[in-house]
Amino acid sequence: MKETGEWTNHVELGKWADLFVVAPCTANTMAKMANGYCDNLLLATYLSADCPVYFAPAMDLDMYMHHTTTTHIETLVNKGDIVLPAGIGELASGLVGQGRMCEPEDILELISTQLATVQSFSNKKILVNAGPTYEKLDPVRFIGNYSSGKMGIAIANELQARGAEVHLVLGPTSASNIHSSIATTHIESADEMYEACNAIFPSCDAAILSAALADYKPATMADQKIKKKTEEYTLELIKTKDVLKSLGAIKQPKQVLVGFALETQNEYDNALTKLEKKNLDFIVLNSMNDKGAGFGKDTNKITIIEKGGKSHTFETKPKTEVAKDIATVLEQYI
Repeated sequence: MKETGEWTNHVELGKWADLFVVAPCTANTMAKMANGYCDNLLLATYLSADCPVYFAPAMDLDMYMHHTTTTHIETLVNKGDIVLPAGIGELASGLVGQGRMCEPEDILELISTQLATVQSFSNKKILVNAGPTYEKLDPVRFIGNYSSGKMGIAIANELQARGAEVHLVLGPTSASNIHSSIATTHIESADEMYEACNAIFPSCDAAILSAALADYKPATMADQKIKKKTEEYTLELIKTKDVLKSLGAIKQPKQVLVGFALETQNEYDNALTKLEKKNLDFIVLNSMNDKGAGFGKDTNKITIIEKGGKSHTFETKPKTEVAKDIATVLEQYI
């Protein structure tokens, strides 16, 4: 409260800023940022910020290399914050190693380079879907899969960081590292995913569909819990609605549509067939046979296949970095 009686909003700075840089960022501050603590003005501002956040770790060598510190850095990066790597040099303790705050001129250069990329999707509206779907058998059971939604969320965050208005349709998942400015629609079933995506897509410039939808659902859902009465139980399944195919059918010439293919055999051929049948501009192939790829992992290994069969294969890397590769290819289309 000011002396004049006027209320000073403690989150005003976070809402006002176009960019937020925490430099130096100590081990203590980093730990609090990663775990949502709010016991000072800096942390209150950080938790209120709607803009890109950069942080520059600065501490002694052993502190910087400690597993809790590396975990906090990873947590913040996974949430969408951007680390400005510590430099190597003489530290306050007299030791020489990594832990020095990134030099101010280097911070300026890194941010300037990234800001040039941030605006690449300015004024673009992009739909992303992510996660699994749950198809109910009865009030307590469902058919589902192991998708965590991490890949789709990473894509949504990266597109937002590059200036896009992102609409995320998200299946059941515990993942919560979604940027606050992303419009998120939570769904459960493939039918709900179909309705939500078809409602949003017509007004979008592009869509990236990474969700792992169920291909089949129970023909009927039991009103009460199914009891174990017989040695065998036959379950009748029917096809779910094909979200990707439906968007491909209504796609306009200026729209870009991207799909995912998770395969276990004949990977390239199956992905290419999906690309052609569903009117996609390019498809992201990942194989369950590749180490570091697949459901639930923090890494992925992808091949991007474009119309005509042109492909780009990338090495295994964190999903946040995979999202950047996908976004960079998308830039060539829109």
